Formats: sequence, C-alpha cells, structure tokens
Amino acid sequence: MQTFSCLNVTVADHVAHIQLNRPHKANALDGVLWHEIKDAFDWANQTPEVRVAILSGAGRHFSSGIDFELVRAIFAEVGELAPGRKEERLRRIIMDLQAAFTALEVCRKPVLAAIHGFCIGGGLDLAAACDMRYASAEAQFSLKEVDLGIVADVGSLQRLPYLIGEGKVRELAFTGREFSALDGRQMGLVNEVFADPQQLLEGVRAIAAAIAVKAPLTVRGIKEVLNYSRDHSLSSGLNFVATWNAAMLLSEDSQEAMAAVMQKRNPQFKD
Repeated sequence: MQTFSCLNVTVADHVAHIQLNRPHKANALDGVLWHEIKDAFDWANQTPEVRVAILSGAGRHFSSGIDFELVRAIFAEVGELAPGRKEERLRRIIMDLQAAFTALEVCRKPVLAAIHGFCIGGGLDLAAACDMRYASAEAQFSLKEVDLGIVADVGSLQRLPYLIGEGKVRELAFTGREFSALDGRQMGLVNEVFADPQQLLEGVRAIAAAIAVKAPLTVRGIKEVLNYSRDHSLSSGLNFVATWNAAMLLSEDSQEAMAAVMQKRNPQFKD
C-alpha cells in the first residue's frame, strides 16, 4: 500500500477503512486529497485481501466539499492559456476530478459511506458514488454548488436521480437547501440513521463484516450486475447476468457456499 498524506487507510478482517484526513479543513477536497481518493480505491479494487471498503471522515465532518484553494489553483492554471486550449484544459481537469469519484463506483468491492457532520457539495458527490450510505443523526447534506455559481459536475446530477428520483434532485440542485439525515433516509439517499458518530461507525463496521464473509466472487458479481443493469435495458441486464452466472456458478466460491449450507458450517473463501 502506498503512503497517503490526506487519508488514513487500514485493513482488518477483509474490510478496508479509508478515512478522509483533513479535519482542520472539515475534510474539504483539495487536489491532493482528491487524487489520493482515486489511488486508494484503485488499490482496494486490486487488493485480493480487501472484500469491502468503508469511507468516512476524520474529525467533526465527513466533507465540506471542494476546497476553494483548489478552485483558485485551477483558474490560475488555465488562465494563461490561449482560447480553445483554456477550455480544453479545464474540461480535462473536470474529467480527472470525475474519475476520482468514479473509482468508488467501478471498484469491484462494495463501498459503504459512514457520514457524520457536513456532507456538502463535493462531499455529497463523493457519497453518491458509494454503494450504500449511512449517517449519524446530526449529519447535514446539501447539493451546494448552485450557491457557488457552479453546475455540479462530478457526479451528483448523474447518480442521485437513480437514488432519490429526478424531481427531488432537481429541487435540491436548484435550491441548494440543506437537509437532515432523517430527510435523507426518507428520500432514499441514506440506508440507516444512527444516534451518533460512534454508533454510526460501529454499525457500518458490522454491516461491512457481514458482507466480508460472503463469497467474494458473488459479492463482486452483484455489484457488477447492479451497475450494468442500471445503465442498460432490462433485456440487456438479464442477458448480462446470464453470461456472468454461466461462468461464476462453476467457481470454487459457489461450490464452497453451497457445500457450507448443506453441511451447516461457516464457509471459508479464498481472497
């Protein structure tokens, strides 16, 4: 594992805990943190020992969104370029930032977000790329970009409609209003609300542990099929899962899972 300057990364019992670690800045997303997020989830994706990942924030907040220093640095970088090249470079920068959050979505392992405090702007973009989101009762969410004169461009407008519905996304994106963890649960963004940040982490760790003991190939297949089916027609999704199972039902993971059920024992899977 590489060394990270803005993340705390640990692994125990097949669960990687990836923690945003800029608490003095409310885990605002600067350039270093942004790109370390991609590196960390690329590592989780490629590491057999990791079967599940938890994403959380150190300190009082999950993330307060983009660091304004990053915005200023981007404007300074493109400001001296000629017309055409300036716009092309800015587009490439935006796409690089998008790729960091997409790394969570394309990671083959389930990613669980444990959200406390602020989850604002880019923080909400990041949470939307996770498979499941859990929050403590005091958590506050906002799709804040409209108040900064920015069209949200790193995933919320593309991912949230599948989670909470297009009408609700439009309301949140146009108004930028804050909403609570309980509101998030009611609209389908948050899976479960815990009383406080400590109970949140304990609860999310328990859910991650329950996933980590399942057949790794099967868990990865579920995520692959869900993501594919979301972006394709029903018939294409059914064809995809048939092709997947035509190969994976013959795997050692499937054989061990079935044998364990019949023998009434806990299954043991290879990484």
